[in-house]
Amino acid sequence: MLQSLLNAWRLPELRKKLLFTALIIAIYRLGCYIPVPGVSVSSIEGMFASGGVFDFYNLFSGGGLQRVAIFAMGIMPYITASIIMQLLTMVIPRLEQLMKEGEAGQKKVNQYTRYFTVVLALIEAIGFVFLFRSYGAFPPDAPLTPLRFFLIVMTLTVGTALVMWLGELITQRGIGNGISLMIFASIVSRLPSGLQKLFNLNAAYWIGMAIIAVVVVAAIIYVTEGQRRIPVQYAKRVVGRKVYGGQSTYLPLRINMAGVIPVIFASSVLLFPVTLAQMTPWSWAKSLANAIGPSSWWYIVVEVILIVAFTYFYTAVQFNPIDQADNLKKYGGFIPGIRPGRPTAAYLDRVLTRITFPGAMFLAAIVLLPTGLYRGLSIPFYFGGTSLLIVIGVALDTMKQMEAQLLMRHYEGFLK
Repeated sequence: MLQSLLNAWRLPELRKKLLFTALIIAIYRLGCYIPVPGVSVSSIEGMFASGGVFDFYNLFSGGGLQRVAIFAMGIMPYITASIIMQLLTMVIPRLEQLMKEGEAGQKKVNQYTRYFTVVLALIEAIGFVFLFRSYGAFPPDAPLTPLRFFLIVMTLTVGTALVMWLGELITQRGIGNGISLMIFASIVSRLPSGLQKLFNLNAAYWIGMAIIAVVVVAAIIYVTEGQRRIPVQYAKRVVGRKVYGGQSTYLPLRINMAGVIPVIFASSVLLFPVTLAQMTPWSWAKSLANAIGPSSWWYIVVEVILIVAFTYFYTAVQFNPIDQADNLKKYGGFIPGIRPGRPTAAYLDRVLTRITFPGAMFLAAIVLLPTGLYRGLSIPFYFGGTSLLIVIGVALDTMKQMEAQLLMRHYEGFLK
């Protein structure tokens, strides 16, 4: 692996991409430490004392929310906007038509997503200001004036827009998916505090947690890389005096084709209304938000349902059995024992539906693992299942992209 890293570093183009990605992530992490002017950070520590929705939100912002930094809201408004836009493409014909127009239509949809992100960020920023005021973040010597209110709201909103732009820069000019890498950096930044809490426990506890963590990581990698290989045979074609085709290959269908996207989507969809409810001045709304927070059974049940639903939804977006069957038929390929065309599409859809279900249930099981350990065995597990899935999934995806860059230049890559 060291040799592979050296090979990657020797490539000028890949080296520039790596340095550019590291620079953007460093800028993002710096923004998570620059405080918003006019807010008493020490006054809002009570928001995170009992955990709950704000502690979970703080995880995705890399601690920026607890510091009331300019990137306090992180990338969550953009993720929420992306989910809503993808769902709207299924019910609004105009958006569906744009998605089918290729790159130009996709750019238009992305532009709508950016506008919607700014709107959501503005709403959340206003809610956070009122929430900070309820915790005494504005002392009498520095009250919340209209000018200060405008300054804080604009800073938080522009910070979210800047994070969105930085993520797109990584995707375009760096290595890996920019949004996923920013979430990855936010979660990894909380790793030292989790390790400190773990080592403060009994030796038997942290040894057991280390074993569980290794097993969970191995299981995530195994399922993420697992695939069902559909045999494909190409018919022989005679063109002039040459014979083309006739070879056998396979069509890989991954068990977890959606990756960590369903987990991120489910978390953001559930966090958004709960966070807004916490921001309201009504006591009944805050009580309801606490009752349906991340530690409640209601939250857990709905999260499992959303993970399974988003897994099937995103898999359908990534892989279209009808288009795949048409492509096989176009190039003379067929699945042995299955007629080309619609029967092939039906077969692929049936196989994909069957293998996606265990992948979705595995994602849900990993997410629920910390809750099960804590409630069933009273074992504190400081590395959430959602965090592990995101960190491992993003790391694997980034390594694959780097592997592709190396293979294009005939270098031996990371994965063997």
